[in-house]
Amino acid sequence: MSHQAHISTARSESALATNKVLRNTYMLLGMTLGFSAFVAYISASMGLPHPGFLVTIIGFYGLLFLVHKTANSSAGLLSVFALTGFMGYTLGPILGMISAIGPQGDQIIMMALGGTALIFFSLSAYVLTTKKDMSFLGGMMMALFVVLIVGVIANLFMQMPALGLAISALFILFSAGAILMQTSAIINGGERNYVLATVTLYVSIYNIFLSLINLLMAFTGGDE
Repeated sequence: MSHQAHISTARSESALATNKVLRNTYMLLGMTLGFSAFVAYISASMGLPHPGFLVTIIGFYGLLFLVHKTANSSAGLLSVFALTGFMGYTLGPILGMISAIGPQGDQIIMMALGGTALIFFSLSAYVLTTKKDMSFLGGMMMALFVVLIVGVIANLFMQMPALGLAISALFILFSAGAILMQTSAIINGGERNYVLATVTLYVSIYNIFLSLINLLMAFTGGDE
């Protein structure tokens, strides 16, 4: 009986820990998305210039490294907001340019927002409902990551519209996989750091949103 009680207690503690990580992750994710949107709005309203590809990459990976170094301390929260605020700033000039197109531009932004929300909530709900272990996606994710890196580098030199659209589609697929794997890791006890979980989900949402904008701009003629 004592052995069964011990097992029951361990399961209860594990469930509580999982629920705490999940709750803290979604709470912090909501706050960072709101902060990022606010910074993007300010950036667009002030007409600030886009920092460019190189600065964006250096800033993103530098701040991402900082998040991982401070994830287990209180400074981790500041690092997360620094990263998401920077990403919001890089998004602001893009949204400002699209909005300047007119009603069509605003429609593209709203469609991208709606599509991003639908993808995120659908994938999250699937994992939360089924509680499936999505770690088997790891091999495919690594392959996709390599393909994306090669594609992005190639497109810097080739500047092919078709390749750019293919990269956007692959980014959506890769980000969807990241959402499935990260949510699954929380549910199944593989992730106990809500700061790192939040960053993974935020970056996935950011990439999906930006990729949808690129695709919608192309297919609606908004980039003409």
